[in-house]
Amino acid sequence: MKTRSSFFYGFTLLVFGCLGYYLLQAGSVLESAKNINITVNEHLDTENFFNRFHHPLALLFLQIIVVCGSARFVGYLFTRKLKQPSVMGEIVAGILLGPSLLGYYFPETMGFLFPPSSLPTLGTLSQIGLVLFMFIIGMELDLSVLKNKAHSAIIISHASIIFPFFLGMILAYYFYTDYAPKDVGFLSFSLFMGIAMSITAFPVLARILQERNLTRTPLGAMVLTCAAADDITAWILLAIIVTISKAGNLNTALFTIGLSFAYILTMIYLVAPFLKRLGSIYISRENLTRTAVALILMILFLSSLTTEVIGIHALFGAFLAGVIMPAEGNLKKLIAEKIEDLAVILFLPIFFVITGLRTKVNLLNDSHLWLVFGLVLLVAVVGKFIGSAFAARVAGSNWEDSLSIGALMNTRGLMELVVLNIGYDLGILSPEIFAVFVLMALVTTLSTGPLLDGIQKFFARTTTAPFSEKPSDSKLRVLVAFAQEKMGKSLVRFAFSLSGNQKKNLELIALHISPNDSLSNEEIRKYRDASFEAIRQTGVNLGIQVQTEYRITDNVTYEIVNFAKIKHSDILLIGAAKPLFSRSYTGGKIKGILNYCPATVGVLIDNGLETIERVAILYKGEKDPILGFAQKLTSLKGMKSNKIKVENLIQPETDLNPYPIALNQITGYSLILIDLNVWEELGFEKMDLLPTSFLLVRFLTT
Repeated sequence: MKTRSSFFYGFTLLVFGCLGYYLLQAGSVLESAKNINITVNEHLDTENFFNRFHHPLALLFLQIIVVCGSARFVGYLFTRKLKQPSVMGEIVAGILLGPSLLGYYFPETMGFLFPPSSLPTLGTLSQIGLVLFMFIIGMELDLSVLKNKAHSAIIISHASIIFPFFLGMILAYYFYTDYAPKDVGFLSFSLFMGIAMSITAFPVLARILQERNLTRTPLGAMVLTCAAADDITAWILLAIIVTISKAGNLNTALFTIGLSFAYILTMIYLVAPFLKRLGSIYISRENLTRTAVALILMILFLSSLTTEVIGIHALFGAFLAGVIMPAEGNLKKLIAEKIEDLAVILFLPIFFVITGLRTKVNLLNDSHLWLVFGLVLLVAVVGKFIGSAFAARVAGSNWEDSLSIGALMNTRGLMELVVLNIGYDLGILSPEIFAVFVLMALVTTLSTGPLLDGIQKFFARTTTAPFSEKPSDSKLRVLVAFAQEKMGKSLVRFAFSLSGNQKKNLELIALHISPNDSLSNEEIRKYRDASFEAIRQTGVNLGIQVQTEYRITDNVTYEIVNFAKIKHSDILLIGAAKPLFSRSYTGGKIKGILNYCPATVGVLIDNGLETIERVAILYKGEKDPILGFAQKLTSLKGMKSNKIKVENLIQPETDLNPYPIALNQITGYSLILIDLNVWEELGFEKMDLLPTSFLLVRFLTT
């Protein structure tokens, strides 16, 4: 059959190739009849080749590749090296691709990559990306948190707006003559200076709280509530300010504000109930239909179109469309999965580049402008930090929490850039003031982490908090730290076995840590639930309660060790691959845990461990601590255990027996218990084939 089809294929190519050649020859006769002279360039024209990149589509693809690649690379450096949110690195990447660095040192390269004719297309893409991103931000705002802490949150958030807003208007009074663009009234300029001082970046703030594991603490809950109230208030104020700036006179402004309130009421009382009904359909579904996605996107863009036509900017419409999305069911999660990666990875970096192209740091070459920047930075920090901290103290928080709230609310980040670009597009902010405020946003956001660390260290030195002593009960406290679900289940089963099946005497905590700092709030909730589903089920099957903790951090070693200290764990169980002490990231983590953890550490090398039926205990002498460690384990009913003295395993190395250990004596066991020091001494790690699973135990030395 294959031979026949191959013959047919070759015959077809031959016949139609000959016919095509005949037609081309006949066509050349027609050319000569029309006196057409076609010249063929036999030389490679390199200039013409590079000009092909300036075709609009080719140039757009090139720009996207450069922008996304640069954003991810600098974002990675900021995350891994500077311990800052990746979005800050992406913002810096956008500025570096603009006239501040690339254009200053390599103007031809910048002119090739970002010619002025291509900027309108990039600007349109960035606006689409911002609409999608603001929709996601609106969805991530959890309005339910406002219920419990509404009173304190509103006091703090509004104080954090009013104080810097007023200080910004004072600055506007002194800056207006020298730095306001022509034909811009003082009202518009002062209001925009005020709102630019008042913004808090909810996404970056939430990321900082997640990385520091503060989201579920009273401080984290309060700050998130304040930031939610701040975002809603600030965006309503921004909509009013844009309306006043565009209107030009009071009657037009009042008419626009009236239309805005009609739009908001329509979204709340007509569109929101419809979306809630739609969300109830997808409570148990795993994915959205294309019709549902199209409908939601139409609502999003219709909302943005309405606010743009009214005169309060399309981004407010996108934000409100996200806010009214129903919290019940899976609708938020499903729609976020569809658009979030596209918005964050593709479109947002383009917005950062547009911001970077507008930010000309070299405009601040005048020393007077650097004084202006210093004054703006001082007023921004004093206004937001002091205003939030003082209001938090009045609302009942202690000084440490109050100052921490002030530091966190001083985070501006991406939201500040959005506001600044709106002001720039409206012609309210001059290039100099725009550059000053972009730098202010970067400095205030980058300083949030170090400022929080400083506050914590200061109060740690000055306060004498009572030391949390270990409870005097006889419970066995076991901490299980796992990455993969399968390993977590094995460790939980083993922890139960170590207690001698004494359910009442076991306090078991399962800790799962994610090193990913780019997770959204919805993804975090999803991973937190999914990571422990099998663990909880294992606990149910064993008849024990498993406490669960989910953390996000880049310092996995510190988090595990610190958590073990806080919980006064007797035993820490972790999983590992055989190359335990390699120089890899995983090997480094385990070495750090073994060096600093104040508990007995058990490292499970799982080679297919299903049940613990036959256990071998390798020991050096009668006082070997591994014997006491295994006492409860080996007393289990149905378990067969055997003690094997290490000296009986040692054998001379020969060509036929290349290992210093007689492996045949430890085959047939489901698990082997061995002291970590003995494991190293016998050179188990260097052996390629291990016949069973091992639990390596590092005991505390006194």
